[in-house]
Amino acid sequence: MPPSTITPERQAYEAMLATLSEGSVHVHFDPYEDIAWDAPELAIDPHDARWVLSPTVDPLGATAWYRAQPLERQVEIGRARMMNTMKVGAAFESMLIRGLMQYAFALPHGSPEFRYCMHEMTEECNHIQMFMELVHRTDVEVPGMRKRLRRVSPWLAGVLATRPVLLMVAILAGEEPIDHYQKALLREGGHLPPAVLRTMEIHIAEEARHISFADEFVKLRAPRLPRGQRLALSLLFPVVMRTAAEEIMTPPRALARRLGIPPEVFAEAFWDSPASRRIMASYFGEMRTLAAEAGLMNRMSARVWRWCGVAGEPARYRGEPDRRAEVVA
Repeated sequence: MPPSTITPERQAYEAMLATLSEGSVHVHFDPYEDIAWDAPELAIDPHDARWVLSPTVDPLGATAWYRAQPLERQVEIGRARMMNTMKVGAAFESMLIRGLMQYAFALPHGSPEFRYCMHEMTEECNHIQMFMELVHRTDVEVPGMRKRLRRVSPWLAGVLATRPVLLMVAILAGEEPIDHYQKALLREGGHLPPAVLRTMEIHIAEEARHISFADEFVKLRAPRLPRGQRLALSLLFPVVMRTAAEEIMTPPRALARRLGIPPEVFAEAFWDSPASRRIMASYFGEMRTLAAEAGLMNRMSARVWRWCGVAGEPARYRGEPDRRAEVVA
């Protein structure tokens, strides 16, 4: 685009890309330099009481059944639950990389988005190594992503790469639940095994850039879509959010059976009870804000947000604890 035709919005967007790219150069983490995996203070203790799930942040931890279990059972279940979420997170990062790589190599020569996308994918590769190193060292066998998504993931990212705005919405849907979950745990005081805590701190720090990029991309591009595409995207937005959150935060039933979680407790935790539905809706306060700012919140889409169980008040600022999520009966 010739300089004379660049809009103020585009100028601001490209300035943001430059800032994020420079941030990736000067403030970045390496999973094997910045985590002292072999240090005694980061040793994994399978009996550490800090594996117990939070009753306010984790939907399984919120159940009376889980809280009634002996400490050693809470620890066993909590350890497997946390590591399965980490393994699913790594799988979602791999899907993000596939989609972003295809998108980046279709960009015109000299696009500032290309450089930032390369930085982001480098960081996501590091996150996969970091998550999987933690899973391996915890030495608990977990399946990770549920089978149905594993089957479609090789081609899903490629399909999304042809619809860039929807790709960014999907990326946000994959990042926001884990980001919100980890921030909420740290906000409670970070009462976690030290290696888990360090992993979450690094992930949150770098995901802030990734989420900022996707946010600004959607805000710039969504209002310029043709009316029909914009309406379709507004309706898909909450569906994608809910679907990704379920895939990330719901463990496979095979793991639940292995851990001895009764079917009725599993249903209560994922996502039949008022407490679990409130947790689900709480993941997306910032996404509700984004939808409104990008012109994707309308009368029809608001009904879909409610139907999907992810409605509520928009966040007033980035990182705001969502105490106002709407519980859908």
